[in-house]
Amino acid sequence: MVTKARATSAQADPLNPGPLLRIMVESLALHQSVFAVAELGVADLLASGPQSTADLASNLRVDEDSLFRILRLLASQRIFSETAPRTFANNEMSNFLRSDVPGSLRSMGRFRGTDFVYRSFGEILHSIRTGEPGRAKVLGMDGWEYLERNPGTAKIFDDAMTDLSAIAAPTIASAYDFSKWESLMDVGGGNGVLLAAILRAHRTLRGVLADQQHVLKRARERGFLSGALEKRSTMEPCDLFRNIPRGCRAYLMKSVIHDWNDEDAVRILTQCRRSVPKNGSLLLVEFNLPEDNSPSRAKVTDVTMMVLTGGRERTIPEYSALLSRAGFRLNEVAKTASDFNVMEALPA
Repeated sequence: MVTKARATSAQADPLNPGPLLRIMVESLALHQSVFAVAELGVADLLASGPQSTADLASNLRVDEDSLFRILRLLASQRIFSETAPRTFANNEMSNFLRSDVPGSLRSMGRFRGTDFVYRSFGEILHSIRTGEPGRAKVLGMDGWEYLERNPGTAKIFDDAMTDLSAIAAPTIASAYDFSKWESLMDVGGGNGVLLAAILRAHRTLRGVLADQQHVLKRARERGFLSGALEKRSTMEPCDLFRNIPRGCRAYLMKSVIHDWNDEDAVRILTQCRRSVPKNGSLLLVEFNLPEDNSPSRAKVTDVTMMVLTGGRERTIPEYSALLSRAGFRLNEVAKTASDFNVMEALPA
């Protein structure tokens, strides 16, 4: 008992950071365990109540003892609860690994374990040494090309981005007065979940979802812009580097510019400038990256962009400088209740 008390005290002691660092160093096993249960859909199977690992393993056609060891680890980290020997149930945290709950992170857990992400992080030293994304070395091609060639991974990616956007969409829609522009084009808007939230919150606004043809096909299948929103929205194909359609007063891009290095970002913003009218605006929705060393989700995403896309998160002054190079001036920054800013840029 004395030994256990000392170990607990050491973990909580701010003057002894070793145990916390050890957890970080050993977190690969935890990361991949979350991926495994997300991929298998364990939380969905437990939605109706506790089950033994024998029953779960039978349903999933996996090794019972291996599944138990995974769930034992996760339960020790407060993900799932062990309600009886070798019997587990969902708890507040593991509920977010279900497919059918608001704010679900199951798709993101699955996506983080794909070659698209997991193997790319194995080349993080390549990114540090060269400044190039590790993903390009692993996949041998551009990431967007890879997704187009691998529809299974593309669907997982699509689900993950949709779920994350659905979490932030209401806070973005309420943080800024989109209706003042009368018409809004969501460039690179994916499935349209954010545009749908904005149109619901601003009932006089007309919207256009602009993305690649194969993305728009999935957007139609998803149906976020169907029903009453169908009368106030259209879809148009676009190419970020060659053709951003005209016809709206405001142009929105969420989590688009962070995918690209500065030179490519300026190329995209310059294409936007050609489409935004003199009395219009460009609205960038990107992470709020602090300028100091305070903890930030944006800093985690920044390294993710470094490894996966060659892009980066940026501070407000850095975005202002990019916008200026493309013929815009940063006019207003609206903070949301989530981790995002809405940056309003006007033609310079």
